[in-house]
Amino acid sequence: MPMHSDSEFQKPVVLVVDDAPDSLGFLCDALSQAGYTVLIANDGESALARLEWVVPDAILLDAVMPGLSGFETCRRIRDEPGLTHIPVIFMTGLSGTAEVVEGFTAGGTDYVVKPVRVEEVLARLQAHVRNARAVRIARQAVDVAGLGVLVVDALGRVAWRSPRAAECLSQFGIDPAASTADWLGNPAQLDTDPAAEARCLRELGDQALFARSLGAVGLGEHMLLLDVRRRGESSTRVAGAQLTPREAEVLSWLAKGKTNRDIGDILGMSPRTVNKHLEHIYEKLGVETRAAAAALAMRASSD
Repeated sequence: MPMHSDSEFQKPVVLVVDDAPDSLGFLCDALSQAGYTVLIANDGESALARLEWVVPDAILLDAVMPGLSGFETCRRIRDEPGLTHIPVIFMTGLSGTAEVVEGFTAGGTDYVVKPVRVEEVLARLQAHVRNARAVRIARQAVDVAGLGVLVVDALGRVAWRSPRAAECLSQFGIDPAASTADWLGNPAQLDTDPAAEARCLRELGDQALFARSLGAVGLGEHMLLLDVRRRGESSTRVAGAQLTPREAEVLSWLAKGKTNRDIGDILGMSPRTVNKHLEHIYEKLGVETRAAAAALAMRASSD
């Protein structure tokens, strides 16, 4: 059995979907030489079947194919929560406005016009893979912290949800695939003031689902923090932690995603001093990690 080095398994994976893959042999060779592991599918159905076994770092997708078109294939990919982060770059000979708009509406990240230019594809691919990995790492951090984070797009659809957010929605019988208009309203009109109080969305027995806007995160996209609590019950331990004013400031900036160096620059102290404050904060809150402390602080600010 052949042995594979760790570096080989760390190569970014690209799925190329085209009904005439032989015509893209030069592109696949260039991708391999650039350090990518290349997978090939001849049609949309085959691509979806491959995605049941492997999650690539990016997909190069032919827009026009017999059977399942590239546009419909992309829509089905976007319907799978575990695949929404993958950048999809359409390869198309159609450069008209209508086709480009359809590609983006279907969930495409970018597009290149055939005949494709290798240098252009590599440049776009590198940027999208890097950004997608950064987003995935951020989302994993949110998942570890246990935050109920939800992203709603400009059309009122749930574009992404953390596992905790999915639990919150399910508990209150909310279908994430349906429009948010019935239970959230127009996301563009949400209050994005960080100091704004959380809004009660639904009540069920003695529990209620609250949401607070965390602001815009993209073109027409808004991020929400969801929280389920008993009526009148505080959602965090921060209020009773007896933090000093300085510790409260440090925790506030930590919840905003600032590094120790950033916090030190803002508050006029060294990163080492910031770290000392964080040690005391962790002890008072009864947590062990930076992510857990930030989660509690974000929930406290939604009260």
